Amino acid sequence: MRRSKNRFDRVDGILLLNKQSGPTSNASLQQARRLFNARKGGHTGSLDPLATGLLPVCFGEATKVSQYLTDADKRYLAEITLGVSTDSGDAEGTVITEQDVDVSLEDITSTLQHFIGRIEQVPPMFSALKKDGQPLYKLARKGVEVERKPRVMHVYALDVVSYDGRKLVLSLHCSKGFYVRSLAIDLGAELGCGAHVSALERTAVGSLSLADAYTLEQLEAMDADQRLATLIPVDQGVAQFPEVHLQMDAAHMLRQGQPVRAAELPQQGIVRIYGAEGEFLGLGDITADKRVAPRRLLAE
Repeated sequence: MRRSKNRFDRVDGILLLNKQSGPTSNASLQQARRLFNARKGGHTGSLDPLATGLLPVCFGEATKVSQYLTDADKRYLAEITLGVSTDSGDAEGTVITEQDVDVSLEDITSTLQHFIGRIEQVPPMFSALKKDGQPLYKLARKGVEVERKPRVMHVYALDVVSYDGRKLVLSLHCSKGFYVRSLAIDLGAELGCGAHVSALERTAVGSLSLADAYTLEQLEAMDADQRLATLIPVDQGVAQFPEVHLQMDAAHMLRQGQPVRAAELPQQGIVRIYGAEGEFLGLGDITADKRVAPRRLLAE
């Protein structure tokens, strides 16, 4: 994280924001930008207004790595209410059916196995996906339903946290783009009672944890220097990639766009690149001739 010497508008770093239920992700982002007086910022994967939890926000140069946070796997705690189906698949929608629930924990545990691993998931109508330039949720509000192609998702873990005969709390670890509302709809259909998401909290994005996040209220109570101290360095957002260290001459050549040689390179893939003094330079790619080429470098 850093800011310019004479203006409080050059802010580089990642804010781990604990989004609260109600506002959209974009509204939360804009409020955070105002608090930090940051001229450039973006979030890394929307949470529905109903949802709470970790929303990483990238300021300044950190926006250059935001794609990799968006692409990272996610972890959630999802409360699913059985016996009630809504048109949106969550508590913000209109109730369309109500049924009695006669489902055991064993039934649920067995059925959840169908949703673990590599699965195909049909996105819900109430989503930001577009059909002929029109967001699906706008069509859904008009009562229009269109065909959606299933998407391949990966569910790495799906465990029951609690179940009281009506409300089911699940711990979920999944790939990017997973719709928890679709999981609730599909699970309710398989159990024969219907279901919807009544609460959702994102607990992790890649290696970043909700335990380290701040609410907007907490940030508002801080002074400017305290807020800046909450930002984590840009490279922590891409900690999943191995690191490579360059000597001063190699770092200079890399900044000119040239592939360079370095010690102890991995065989392939994306790497985090550091200069001679340990400064984070950005991301690079391992070339076929075992050099590291610039991929996305930070400004000096």
